[in-house]
Amino acid sequence: MRKAIIAAGVAASSLTIAIAAGAATNATTKLEAQLRGANEGAPASNRGKTEIRLTPSTGRVCWETTIAKIDGRANASHIHKGRRGVAGNVVVSLGAGFKRQGCTSASKTLVRAIVRNPGAYYVNVHNAKHPAGAMRGQLTRGT
Repeated sequence: MRKAIIAAGVAASSLTIAIAAGAATNATTKLEAQLRGANEGAPASNRGKTEIRLTPSTGRVCWETTIAKIDGRANASHIHKGRRGVAGNVVVSLGAGFKRQGCTSASKTLVRAIVRNPGAYYVNVHNAKHPAGAMRGQLTRGT
């Protein structure tokens, strides 16, 4: 009898942990990237910030980019997969052309991967002078 009560308690605790972990995965997560021109080999004066909100349960990706200074007009922005200092493939386009804010969708699997390991992804903003990127910043947990 005592073993059955202990086993039931362990099972209930495990279920509670599993439900909490699932809820955390489905909640909206805020990430941010401090954008710097020096991170892309562009002028160090190019600066900005992108805030990203990810919802793994729906694949929703929303963003807001604030550009403090850029040497030319922004024409695109993306989330790329890549470590600091390494160029990576685009995984999420943040609008057609450059949009300061908006929402799009991505696969739920990709959104979960970004939430789990944001430092493996970065945001960059492009312009005509710097087609490979006018500024860039790794994603970090938002405040």
